[in-house]
Amino acid sequence: MLRSFFIALSQNRVLRRFAERSSAGRRMSNRFVAGMTVEDAIAVCERLNREGIAATLDSLGESVTTEAQARRSAEIYHRLLDAIATRALEANVSVKLSQMGMDFDPELTETIVGELVNHASRVGSFVRIDMEGSPYTEATIALTERLQSRGPNQVGTVLQAYLYRTRADAERLLGERIRIRLCKGAYKEPPAIAFPNKKNVDDNYLKLAQRMMTSGVFCGIATHDEKIIQQLLVFVREQNISREAFEFQMLYGIRRDLQRRLVKLGFQVRVYVPFGPEWYPYFMRRLAERPANAVFLLKNLLQS
Repeated sequence: MLRSFFIALSQNRVLRRFAERSSAGRRMSNRFVAGMTVEDAIAVCERLNREGIAATLDSLGESVTTEAQARRSAEIYHRLLDAIATRALEANVSVKLSQMGMDFDPELTETIVGELVNHASRVGSFVRIDMEGSPYTEATIALTERLQSRGPNQVGTVLQAYLYRTRADAERLLGERIRIRLCKGAYKEPPAIAFPNKKNVDDNYLKLAQRMMTSGVFCGIATHDEKIIQQLLVFVREQNISREAFEFQMLYGIRRDLQRRLVKLGFQVRVYVPFGPEWYPYFMRRLAERPANAVFLLKNLLQS
C-alpha cells in the first residue's frame, strides 16, 4: 500500500514543482541525492574512491520534450566523462533514454546516446543505459544491442527481476556478452507482466543473479537485501566464482555499512550516485522501494 502511495506521489507534478524548488525539499533529498551540480557529484565520487568504492554517476531527469532539452542533458554527461578521465576516477555513467528524447524522437535518442558511448570509448569509460518502466523495456534492450554491435564492452543496460520477461531478456543479452545490472525494479507494474509478490521477486532475483555470476560476462548485482547478498556470498564460495566476475552495486545513501563491509571482505562495490535539481521522481521511488526510509527522513527533519 505504501509502495503504491509513494509511486503515485512520484508522478504528482504539483508536489514535484514545490519540492524541487523548496529548501525543505532539497534538505530531504540530501539523503539519497549527491547534490545539485556536476562538481557535487564528482566530490562524492572522489570520496567513495578513497574508500575503495567505485561509482556510477547519474544526472537526474527524465521525459524531456524537446531536442534542446535532450542535448542539454547529454552535455552534462559529456562533462562527467571528461571529469572522470581527467581525474582518473573509478567511475562510469548511467543515462535514461527518456532523458535523451525517446518519447518524441527515438532516432535522435540513438544518435545522442551513441555519441556518449563513443566518448566513453575514447576515454576508457562505460555507459549504462538505465531501465525505466515497462513501456521502455524492449526499446532499451534493442538500443543497447545496436550500440554494443558498433563497439563492444562500452555499453550495458539494466534488467528488473520483477518482470516475467527478464529471464529470457537475460539470456538474450548474455548471449551477446552485454553487461547487465540486475535490480528488483522500482516502478508500478501490473500483475499481468510482473510478479506481484515480494517472495517471487526475491526468488527470481536470486536465480538470475546466480546465472549472471556464472555466465562469464561481468555483471552488477544491485541490491541492498542482506539476505540475498548472504546467499550469494555462499554461492560464490561454493562455486569458486572469481571476485573479478561481478560487483555489488548499491544506491548512494543506502546501507553504507554494508557497502564498507563488502569492501573489507575483498569484493568490488559500486555506488549509484544521482545528482541534479530534478531529483523528485527518483527520491519518491526510493521511498516506494523501502517505506522505512520515510520514517528515517522524518526523524531527521524533526531533529534538525
